[in-house]
Amino acid sequence: MSQADPVFSVVIPTRNEEENALPIAAAVIGEMERIGDTFELIFIDNHSDDRTVELLKDLCARDPRVKLIVNARNFGQMRSPTHGIYQARGRAVINMCADFQDPPELLPRFVERWRSGFDIVLGVRQSEKSSVQLGLVRRFSYWAAATFGDYPIIPNATGFGLYDRRVVQAVAKIQEPEPFFRGMLVETGYSVDTISYIRPERAGGVSNNNFFALLEFALSSLAGMSKRLLRVPLHIGALMLMASLLLLVAGIVAGVLGGRVWPWIVGAIAQAQVGGLFIFLGLMGDQIRLISERTRRTPLVIERERINFTDEA
Repeated sequence: MSQADPVFSVVIPTRNEEENALPIAAAVIGEMERIGDTFELIFIDNHSDDRTVELLKDLCARDPRVKLIVNARNFGQMRSPTHGIYQARGRAVINMCADFQDPPELLPRFVERWRSGFDIVLGVRQSEKSSVQLGLVRRFSYWAAATFGDYPIIPNATGFGLYDRRVVQAVAKIQEPEPFFRGMLVETGYSVDTISYIRPERAGGVSNNNFFALLEFALSSLAGMSKRLLRVPLHIGALMLMASLLLLVAGIVAGVLGGRVWPWIVGAIAQAQVGGLFIFLGLMGDQIRLISERTRRTPLVIERERINFTDEA
């Protein structure tokens, strides 16, 4: 890290946020200027088809502290924000949304907690107004993560928060091609603090997080942070093999008591076959996981252009 690197980096992903891009930039700049330390504001645009990029380019021309990355295509809401975070040069990195549902006025509190010694400071939403379908997806996501995930996640923490530079570097070393960033934060083992807040209404525009987008996000995050899920077939197979042994014992007892033996034997054989199939699937899934972990080298995004980044950045 050079002497010219800023103390703070604020990263804001965008996609079709022409109504919010300039207002969120003004709000964040105002809060960061009140904090008083040097900062950079990085926007990463995930292939908007409105005037978002045009407006942000104009802002970059007027303020060198504002930087812009424009993706060559839509790389999804897991990969694009994470790539933006990896480009940050600050001693602490703040990640937030562009639609004001992550309130900029919390930034000084994040900084205060970080300066008190916490490596990760996350905002936790107290309320989440949504449709029944979206609520079900969120509950399923939290239940699945708690049940099958390798590391606990913090419910209603969307990733809005501040991360020490060491945390970002540790997450980057994992080289996850579909990064579930808020789960990977916990995976690092660094200290976490939380700040509760009431989620404001979206300032303008239409959210990209519909039912299917959130469902895809939930399934991708579960697949990315869960080795246990791949091993579920192994447990099911073991239970079935135990059941086949019980059926076999029951058949022996039935024969001793003068009953029919063959139904129990047939049931034991069928159960053993299904159990063996599940064990095979579990072993194959674990092998696929190991192959994946050994070969993860996929870039998160491909950039079309970047603005206001120096060569050393």
